[in-house]
Amino acid sequence: MLIREIAAGRMLDGEKLPPEREMAAEHGVAVGTLRKSLAELARQGLLQRIQGSGNYVRAKAEAAGVYAMFRLELAEGGGLPTAIVLDVLRMRKPAELPAFGASTEAHRIRRLRSLGGRPAAVEEIWLDGGYAQQLHAADLSESLYLHYRRALGFWIARAEDRIGLGAVPGWAPPGFGLAAGSACGFIERLGYAQDGTAAEFSRTWFDHTVARYVSRLK
Repeated sequence: MLIREIAAGRMLDGEKLPPEREMAAEHGVAVGTLRKSLAELARQGLLQRIQGSGNYVRAKAEAAGVYAMFRLELAEGGGLPTAIVLDVLRMRKPAELPAFGASTEAHRIRRLRSLGGRPAAVEEIWLDGGYAQQLHAADLSESLYLHYRRALGFWIARAEDRIGLGAVPGWAPPGFGLAAGSACGFIERLGYAQDGTAAEFSRTWFDHTVARYVSRLK
């Protein structure tokens, strides 16, 4: 959650965290459990713990990158992103998709996204088939971008988003809050790898009663 808040710009470098007992109560964990988490974040360089003063954010771009491009937040702000993979299929790229990658095939990944445990969006990601022969649902991490970097040897360095109005697709699972065909928020994204190549195209349909698209300038 702290990594997510730092990446989203809701917690800034140098910002002091609330008292530990207050944070433990807010997140429903024991103070000892919270302190273990804070110690791990300090070990990663994300926090500085000053005896007698408190805990301070030390943002690191490479750690924040896990969620840096995830722009959905709960309507009231924040929310830890999680995902359930619905299916993964390698197939020929549909004609209606924009040009990306060199392969004629792509891996189609469909997921249900939640924020703070609340279903917030369904997404369909198309990764160019040249980056991997196969993808398995069990191997995909919560952050696909992190999986790309660690397992496939490339990363999404920049992305172009187009936001508008869409209709919930027919494959959306029953757990999603809006019925198929209902009006919803809609995001199209073209993601570019570190070498400038368009590597991925995605479509996200989000429940506007639960989530908002947020972009902060820093």
